Amino acid sequence: MAAVVSGAGEGLAALPAQPLELKSQFRTREGSYRLLGPESRPRSGPATAPGPSPPTAGPGPAAAAPGPAALPPVRLSMVRLALPPAEEPGGPAERSRVCFNLGRELYFYGGAGSGGRGSRRSLDLHKPIDKRIYKGTQPTCHDFNQFTAAADTISLLVGFSAGQVQYLDLVKKDTSKLFNEERLIDKTKVTFVKWLPETERLFLASHASGHLYLYDAEQPCGATAPQYNLLTQGEGFSVFACKSKTPRNPLLKWAVGEGALNEFAFSPDGRSLACVSQDGCLRVFHFDSMLLQGMMKSYFGGLLCVCWSPDGRYVVTGGEDDLVTVWSFAEGRVVARGHGHKSWVNAVAFDPFTGAAQPPELSGGEEEDEPPNPLVRRSPAVTYRFGSAGQDTQFCLWDLTEDVLYPRPPLSRARTLTGLGDASVPVPGLPRSLSRSNSLPQPAGTGSARGPPPDVPPALSVGRFATLTLQEHKGPSSAEKEHKRYHSLGNISRSGEKPPGGARSRGRLDTAKVLGTALCPRIHEVPLLEPLICKKIAHERLTVLLFLEDCIVTACQEGLICTWARPGKAGLSSQNSGSPSGTVV
Repeated sequence: MAAVVSGAGEGLAALPAQPLELKSQFRTREGSYRLLGPESRPRSGPATAPGPSPPTAGPGPAAAAPGPAALPPVRLSMVRLALPPAEEPGGPAERSRVCFNLGRELYFYGGAGSGGRGSRRSLDLHKPIDKRIYKGTQPTCHDFNQFTAAADTISLLVGFSAGQVQYLDLVKKDTSKLFNEERLIDKTKVTFVKWLPETERLFLASHASGHLYLYDAEQPCGATAPQYNLLTQGEGFSVFACKSKTPRNPLLKWAVGEGALNEFAFSPDGRSLACVSQDGCLRVFHFDSMLLQGMMKSYFGGLLCVCWSPDGRYVVTGGEDDLVTVWSFAEGRVVARGHGHKSWVNAVAFDPFTGAAQPPELSGGEEEDEPPNPLVRRSPAVTYRFGSAGQDTQFCLWDLTEDVLYPRPPLSRARTLTGLGDASVPVPGLPRSLSRSNSLPQPAGTGSARGPPPDVPPALSVGRFATLTLQEHKGPSSAEKEHKRYHSLGNISRSGEKPPGGARSRGRLDTAKVLGTALCPRIHEVPLLEPLICKKIAHERLTVLLFLEDCIVTACQEGLICTWARPGKAGLSSQNSGSPSGTVV
């Protein structure tokens, strides 16, 4: 295992002497993925990285820099800007911006996207175009608003370890707002931030307290601590509205599970919200109606990451049980687990460019290192491809095949315990754009949104979010029936005790009771996947995994960003001005 790095720019010279060799390429059924550029180069830390902007004082008082153990995970956010058709004929149709956090610093990169026909230029991760340094707090997460991104505005949210959320505009430099500035809303670190799909003003922020807050970027937070009314509650969650005569933030407060709410993700159609918590539970809500649609429990430990399949039918999670778990949203059951990592799984993502729509084929212009294995040709059809990255510094690719997703009746006897999902749960349709998937965000499309299912309450508008009252959500008894139809744990809690009321009562699942049920099948009750590939690609824990059309981007805690060219896309390296295999920011 690699030695602990004492700083972003310290101790890096010893990395090449590590005994385990890092992989620079790997092969799958569609060909070879290659690390771009030379295999190694002298590394430099953030202190020597160029950045045109001066250090920016962030929220919170000045404090000494924390040790490496306290550094928040490195994360990467990306946005694509559509260029005018006449700007560069024959050139790329998109331009990208990337945000990357490391310690107390934020780095911004630019580059041409891969959307233009004939364009094979990837991101330029060699030199940052801007940098911000914060004092007394550290960036923990960030997210671009893909829906409003344009040449004249690029909105970015940044969450901090002290609990604040900052709104920035990378184009309008003087535009900046700070939410929860006095930490009256929540004093714990922000674990994840995300703009609501196709909205200009609304965003969510989750905290280590287990709370999830809905903000309106145009509303103030108020000078006093917010007071709340209970709107609804269910198995392991409660939802509150802010009591105020005038609109203020937060508009809503969700108390979900026990422990930190580590990550959340919207479904491709924007209707459902999947949350993973330190209590080991995946909870999927219909966001507008605040109803629990489904639930799953990890084999043990907390869940750290979550993503949706591009068609919204499946959810994949990773966590402290060293497993990746595939959960069917339509059937409400665990479809499969994947075992390949030797430590916690920090990141999962679906590859929307590989799967049933991308049949196996070899690129004619690619130099083959070895003849293709004929056994791979006869394997079951791959319906989905997803990846995972872990604390063990390993990157894994997984294939979900038809024989796992649609098993024959003789093979499904052991899965009768998981057949409790309601078949009438509406199956999400195809995504209107990839801007809501957990892989690369695409420019917002103009396709009209489909209406909600007939048995789901209508969506709440921005105006209603700002003026929510308790009476608006009391509703008739049909809402209670709807919640029970989506999910109920009555068959699991044999004691018959109802969860006590109150703001802090979020419910706790007894692992011994749920093991062997639909929430948490035993290991032998569901298929156990083996990774298609499992390679050590870093010396520090991996924290970022992003699938792009022409490459895969990974990053680790030491600040090393790696770009892996897809089969037939090796020409990308010629456009990167000799960029190295990895860029230390």
